[in-house]
Amino acid sequence: VQLQASGGGLVQAGGSLRLSCVASGRTFSSYTMGWFRQAPGKEREFVAAVRWSGSSPAYADSVKGRFTISRDNAKNTVYLQMNSLKPEDTAVYYCAANNKYSLVGGTYDYWGQGTLVTVSS
Repeated sequence: VQLQASGGGLVQAGGSLRLSCVASGRTFSSYTMGWFRQAPGKEREFVAAVRWSGSSPAYADSVKGRFTISRDNAKNTVYLQMNSLKPEDTAVYYCAANNKYSLVGGTYDYWGQGTLVTVSS
């Protein structure tokens, strides 16, 4: 599986962005998809994940209520809608695929190249 993330950019605090991640490969619909992020000088952290069916999305406490993960298996695409953005959301955001359900980045099998989100105050 190859993953291509896009949609990052510069936005003011309080604004919104939608990230997309397109996957190649015929087995996309069987994978759990996750979003992770890494801010400058910090370790990578979990943001959100969604099962292959699209059910039971999981979120980090820091983004709960502001971010929404969704997927369209017909388009081999997973999305991350980010609302009410804060400067502390500034990071490189990565999408990843896992053949098991997990919130732990180290267990993910495939990673995209990352897309930079910068939130100005």
